[in-house]
Amino acid sequence: MLVPALLGWPYADLDPELRKAFEVGLHAGTALALLIALRDEVQAVARRLDLRTAGHIACTFVPPAATGLAFERLIEGRLGEPRGVARAQIGAGLALGLADLTPGGRRRSSATAADHLLVGLAQATALAPGVSRNGATLTAARLRGFRRRGANELSRHAALPVIIGATALKSVRLARRGLDPELRPSFALGAAGAFGSTLACAGLIRAVDSAPSFAPFAAYRVLLGGVALRRLRALG
Repeated sequence: MLVPALLGWPYADLDPELRKAFEVGLHAGTALALLIALRDEVQAVARRLDLRTAGHIACTFVPPAATGLAFERLIEGRLGEPRGVARAQIGAGLALGLADLTPGGRRRSSATAADHLLVGLAQATALAPGVSRNGATLTAARLRGFRRRGANELSRHAALPVIIGATALKSVRLARRGLDPELRPSFALGAAGAFGSTLACAGLIRAVDSAPSFAPFAAYRVLLGGVALRRLRALG
């Protein structure tokens, strides 16, 4: 939402269903790249899958899935405006910075159903554009006393089910709606861009495990939101 607004593209004036369809390609590219980049971790989870693990996955998946299905149109209509996205970046960035001050050394292996549920609720708040799924889950995990490595592991393990679920839902809707053949190259290019950028960031995703602080991430988000908000005000 921010990039088209800052560059003056008429993205917000497009058919809402068409915009949502384009997100199918972005989600699909992201999901595929994550499956490749995190294949070792995905295989490890699959090998030890039991009722407890399945319950934890459900705790992280159900809150955002239920919230998205119930309030999708309301969220898109009320919270998708570029200035709101910029403000969400600032607010969520400050929240992450403050949460990162929480002392704690818990490992991911100590996570309980309550911890996973809180991470799931954090993912639900990220349905508001600009909040950031990763940022929200890192914030929740740090508040629960997880060390940064554990928080990052919880965050990325919670990501795949939600992203794959969103991709499947949007794909079904797109299949029912149909897609103009003239738009297919643009959609393919969007999917390729999402795939390539996510795969290129695989090393950065793991580097966060050993990060001494989340402050740079928080500061980047506050700066991005502040610059975007000022630019949007200048544009009127």
